[in-house]
Amino acid sequence: MSITESESNFNNLENLSIGELLQGINQEDQSVAHSVQKALPQIEKALEKIVVKMKAEGRLFYIGAGTSGRLGILDASECPPTFGVGHDKVIGLIAGGDNAIRKAVEFAEDDRTQAWKDLKEYNITEKDFLIGIAASGRTPYVIGGLKIAQEKGIGTACITCNPDSEVVKVSDFPIEIPVGPEFVTGSTRMKAGTAQKLVLNMISTTAMIQLGHVKGNRMVDMQLSNDKLVDRGTKMIMQELEIEYEVAKKLLLKYGSVRKAVEAGKE
Repeated sequence: MSITESESNFNNLENLSIGELLQGINQEDQSVAHSVQKALPQIEKALEKIVVKMKAEGRLFYIGAGTSGRLGILDASECPPTFGVGHDKVIGLIAGGDNAIRKAVEFAEDDRTQAWKDLKEYNITEKDFLIGIAASGRTPYVIGGLKIAQEKGIGTACITCNPDSEVVKVSDFPIEIPVGPEFVTGSTRMKAGTAQKLVLNMISTTAMIQLGHVKGNRMVDMQLSNDKLVDRGTKMIMQELEIEYEVAKKLLLKYGSVRKAVEAGKE
């Protein structure tokens, strides 16, 4: 039996109080970050390749099914507003298409050929990099996509919570994070999902920093999509240029980004 399907460390959950359930879930969650820490060397190796590809105008693709697919889409969708990159720089695909983001699409993950069909719509090439996300490590949609990508010379990695699983065999840079049994047996949206989210945060954030979209510790290329972000950007400019709030805000709105406003203010 795979680790992700193994029996929970807790039983008779229906008889536990709300407080006891929360304590149990939190107890299990505390092990996740430690498991991710052990995988840092694997994550680093994958990122070294990813950054090289992206600096050469390559793109980063995520493929997954269910929770794993949704996490990939979430990470990809947050890159444009956070780092100011185009929506085609990091792309998340899910088995079953966009309808599967909100509602489960039955048996969508069982097709080994569909991921490659989805990827071909984006004209993926060896310039790009593909990460398959599969907690179980045996999702056909993910395995099939990675296998064909490998055969075509496209760099591949996986994020899985079952070591030595099938998805590892079709990944140039496997990232394995065994987090142990879930609080609710087999519910990989819990610890496994949390581990995947932590790794995705690391991958996209590190890549974007390496690509120059962060200065100091600031998101200088973020999109000004709401008042909160305009205010945040204004304060960044105030601090950098040592000017008043309203002056900084005018610069920001005129030039459209913190980076461009600061550059203009220093001229």
